[in-house]
Amino acid sequence: MPFSCGPSPEALTGSHPWRYPVRQLIPPGYPGLSTTRGQISSEQNLDGTTTEYFAVEPSEATLLAILRGLFEKNWRELIFGPCIQGAVFEGRFVSQPRLTMLDGYVTVSAAGDGPWHFHLCIGPHRGTRNRPTPPELAAWRRCARAAFFRDRDRNGRQSVWGFRMWNGRGEQMITVFFPNPWLDPVRMRPVRAPEWSRLDLWMRMRRRWAGVAPEPPPLPATPPRLH
Repeated sequence: MPFSCGPSPEALTGSHPWRYPVRQLIPPGYPGLSTTRGQISSEQNLDGTTTEYFAVEPSEATLLAILRGLFEKNWRELIFGPCIQGAVFEGRFVSQPRLTMLDGYVTVSAAGDGPWHFHLCIGPHRGTRNRPTPPELAAWRRCARAAFFRDRDRNGRQSVWGFRMWNGRGEQMITVFFPNPWLDPVRMRPVRAPEWSRLDLWMRMRRRWAGVAPEPPPLPATPPRLH
């Protein structure tokens, strides 16, 4: 399930003539790295659902620690990939991946000689001596916002839990889906009775990185509308 997350660090050192209109990269008024840890916001979606966001500090150290916690320690439990209107990638690792850093990019690689990997720009990105990256382009590529999120259906019932990152232009970089108490983790089919312990990982990581205390399971336990 290979997919591309934009120009890789390796590509930046090659001979392909990447060209960007650098003066038009950052939209006027975009907040950049101003997201405050613990800030809570919500977004009303066109289908009547709501997404709640719990912000984390988008610094290189914080993002690298979160990504290591996700992909080095809890890779068995996660589904991930770009998730935008009209396109959803659902990737899963079958063995522990490896994380490395180069010029602001973290690379998450399948174990051994796996046929795919992905890159996320989370820190200062400068390019090479012969091909330095324009500051406007570096700001576009770098993660400028990150948050744990929770979706609610049209009736306000909690339905999806995850983590999401956006670059300097507000474009989504990756979505990570956490275990869902309303889905069988093997068959990925809805269940009638929720297993609330599946939220433990999301609650722990949200508490550590967004500063939001865990909450008790909602009552009554009415199944949400998942699609």
